[in-house]
Amino acid sequence: MTTLRDWLIDDSPASPMQARLGRFYRIFGALMRNPLAVVGAIIIAALVLTALFAPWLATHDPLRQSLGERLLPPSAAHWMGTDELGRDIWSRVVYGARITLAIVTLVAVLAAPAGLVIGVVAGYFGGWVDRILMGITDIFLSLPKLILALAFVAALGPGIENAIIAIAITSWPGYARVARAETLTFKNSEFISAVRLLGASSLRVNLGHVLPLCTSSMIIRVTLDMAGIILTAAGLGFIGLGAQPPLPEWGAMISRGRSFILDQWWVATMPGFAIILVSLGFCFLGDGLRDVLDPKSGEQR
Repeated sequence: MTTLRDWLIDDSPASPMQARLGRFYRIFGALMRNPLAVVGAIIIAALVLTALFAPWLATHDPLRQSLGERLLPPSAAHWMGTDELGRDIWSRVVYGARITLAIVTLVAVLAAPAGLVIGVVAGYFGGWVDRILMGITDIFLSLPKLILALAFVAALGPGIENAIIAIAITSWPGYARVARAETLTFKNSEFISAVRLLGASSLRVNLGHVLPLCTSSMIIRVTLDMAGIILTAAGLGFIGLGAQPPLPEWGAMISRGRSFILDQWWVATMPGFAIILVSLGFCFLGDGLRDVLDPKSGEQR
């Protein structure tokens, strides 16, 4: 009797759906054999669940001030202590997960597709199109990402929306470079030539064949970049150009806690620990995805 596993790993799938499900099954199995990738996936899943169930996980109102309870150390009543305004740090860290998740999601949605399209167009058409698009890309890459983000936020004005736009503007060049390199490796391959001989237009070739082939590398790059995006967002919040008070953004919480770092260490340490933990989670998961999705790797077999 054929089991579900045998059906998924069949070397001769009977349908495209079976082939796709079999590939996902192999990828999932390879990830499960990577301990660091499992740890990273657990951390990211915890971040998502924390953001979704923040009202139930938080023990206090993250915006409620109580000067009579200011700068209390961690205790049973306040698991991570309180800040200079008596707000519960645990509750603010929990609600801050929503802001962090929103930033990384929106930056990925804005920057990755833009960089993917620009890189594919540049690599596929070449010539003056490639020179112009990659020239613009090189200009952005030549500037430090954080400094460029600071310049855009300063021009647009402080705020979480403008911070997301600024980070997205500074993030797309890396994706464009990866997509261009991937496109150059197979744009003259036999299967692309066969598609052209069948009368497919350049638009159909790119949308139906080139873009999907770049997706794996793009997923890896996006996942690995999430840690840098979180740190950039925290840096903008730290200097007051990101999420504005009283929003519980982790970088802004660290900025307010630096005045008490010697005596009330928990005010800045707790949100800082959250940033480190989530950044490590994305790094671990990104490394695992790179091992699994890399076509040169044997992990999928």
